[in-house]
Amino acid sequence: MKILISLLLLLACASLPALAQVTSLLHKEEKRRYLVYTPASYASQPQKAYPLVLNFHGSGMSMAEQMLYTQMNRAAERHQFIVVYPLGIKQDWNVGFGMSYLEGSDDIGFTEALLAKLRQDYRVDGQRVYATGLSRGGFFALRIAAELPHLFAAVASVGGPMPEPVVRHHAKASRVGVLLMHGTADQVVAYGGKPGGYLSAEDTYGYWLKQNGIGLDGKSRRVIDGDAGDGTDVALVEQGNGQQSVALVTIRDGGHTWPGADPFNVGLPIGKTTRDIDANEVIWQFFGKHRR
Repeated sequence: MKILISLLLLLACASLPALAQVTSLLHKEEKRRYLVYTPASYASQPQKAYPLVLNFHGSGMSMAEQMLYTQMNRAAERHQFIVVYPLGIKQDWNVGFGMSYLEGSDDIGFTEALLAKLRQDYRVDGQRVYATGLSRGGFFALRIAAELPHLFAAVASVGGPMPEPVVRHHAKASRVGVLLMHGTADQVVAYGGKPGGYLSAEDTYGYWLKQNGIGLDGKSRRVIDGDAGDGTDVALVEQGNGQQSVALVTIRDGGHTWPGADPFNVGLPIGKTTRDIDANEVIWQFFGKHRR
């Protein structure tokens, strides 16, 4: 997913917040960059360990664009967590289609190395490590759930359901919290799935219920229409087993966007942005229920 870079975005990139730092590590002879944002309280509370969220960009986006578009730093300040925006090779992530699952970029290995480096450099609460992402980054967050459930307590994907190559390669159950947000009018990544590429949003929900050993009882459902004028409404279903939860947020008539974000990317065929929910708040509330 490519996002139009406006003059405002260029100005914002030139004046990144002082608490956001670009750094790098070497993984398999490749320099891999990432952007780290620490809340203001981090320096004043030297004994505190902080939750960590890895926020993966969409295809064609940069780590700075992901930070500025999702505005997750604001949530990091409100809820006191560290948020990191990694950069993919050629601004992409290996999710098994578009590149070889086994021979493409080793993004899972990079994620492991990145997490180890972050634990070394920052006060990270190892029981509260999470991943999220948009589009291609959302697909990759679900690959992380399948391959690294021993390191991550929960993941959240926006506009990126379960890649079929991940399903084929990882039949072993992975107990990890999973939240999926998806618009029914998404023309970039279809809500109904794509044969050979990815499952539908609803089948992704069912897949992760099974992975977590969650039965069909105890489903909660609510509809949210906080902004009657935005042309969308939101239905949230969720089930849990006492430790992990699986949730599907269906955005009726929503497009390939981050819920609650500023629609500065007007002009691209990505559809409506719902104002009914703030993705960052919904994601953090979901993450907050999960520990490793």
